[in-house]
Amino acid sequence: MDGGPARRVVITGMGVVSSIGIGLAEFTAGLRAGRSGAGRARSFDPAGFPSDRLCEVSGFHAGDWLAGPPGRLSRTSRFAVAATAMALADARIDPDALRARRGTIAVGTTDGQSQDIDDLVRAAVEHGPERMDPALAGRLSAQRLALDVAAEFGLSDVDAYVIGTACAAGNYAVGDAFDAVRSGASDYALAGGADVVNRRNFASFHRLGLVAPDACRPFDTGRSGITNGEGAGIVLMETLESALARGATVHAEVLGYGLNCDAGNPVAPDRESVARCMRLALDDAGVKPAEVGMISAHGTGTRLNDVTECDAIRDVYGDRPPRTVSLKAMLGHTMGASGALATVACAIALEQGFVPPTINHRETDPACGLDCVPNQAVDADLTVVQNNGLAFGGNNAVVLLAKPERTPA
Repeated sequence: MDGGPARRVVITGMGVVSSIGIGLAEFTAGLRAGRSGAGRARSFDPAGFPSDRLCEVSGFHAGDWLAGPPGRLSRTSRFAVAATAMALADARIDPDALRARRGTIAVGTTDGQSQDIDDLVRAAVEHGPERMDPALAGRLSAQRLALDVAAEFGLSDVDAYVIGTACAAGNYAVGDAFDAVRSGASDYALAGGADVVNRRNFASFHRLGLVAPDACRPFDTGRSGITNGEGAGIVLMETLESALARGATVHAEVLGYGLNCDAGNPVAPDRESVARCMRLALDDAGVKPAEVGMISAHGTGTRLNDVTECDAIRDVYGDRPPRTVSLKAMLGHTMGASGALATVACAIALEQGFVPPTINHRETDPACGLDCVPNQAVDADLTVVQNNGLAFGGNNAVVLLAKPERTPA
């Protein structure tokens, strides 16, 4: 660290692999249109489960983004590497230019190399341990997500690590990498999250009774749970000074973030803890609640989580909180990628002046009582937006983004 004042940190590159679009243009169009990524499961046979719905990525060709044979990487790593390649292309920066600079690579995940695990377990059960593929076994470490990104682009002078704080992991990664750049420990950061659908996760959420039979309906009176999803989001962060010096397009400024862990219950959120995390983020960012024009909620579509999050938002913002939307209605619950995809969506909303909708909506639950922008996007001149990530175990992470021209108070 240089010991000087904190530096302003901006997002200059973004990459997306999602069920509603691959790349920024398709993803943005999907957000504006309120596109649903849900369909019948293709990654595995859903027979025997109450729901057969997943938000899976389609039309993804890893060879379009990877320099070497895609088969050497897990599907999760392919997503992370492809999203990184998109972010670098969007930032108009060559990896060669980063190799001489100190960097951070932080990738959040819930399940890591989950499809490889499913394949190994299936082989062991059906044919015996001797039929397990050693190549799959050799790439099981979740740390491979960050290391595969570093290796693909030849980035050796980096801190490369994976954060596994479940569904808040993408926000944790963005916040941690932001600190590295803000403090001067790193010149740039590549941060986000990646996860893929898998039978084990699908079965686990069914056993908890948290999967919707038809559609994810956050904040709706008829909501009944999540739809499992997959994807990856990666952002390139650098200082504002660096971005201006090279004439980069600035998508958004990262103002600050908050983290906490109440550890009170393995699966149930804590209202007070969630509210405290939002206040920590606002304080870190130097933002007043009245400045926030949109909240991207964690918004799982489960009975308890939606009400608890909405109550916490009112505790912080009073009786007239900002528009509060859930991207999971479109994207599904992408686990460790959810906060990262929401970070990209928030930056797009700031840059292009609209609030994405909460789709599948029929009637707002009075217990939630927020403007969730039902079914259709609305135009809005946003200055500051908030991105909530809340996870099992009470792991909470909230990130604040702003239009780059905003002058800090």
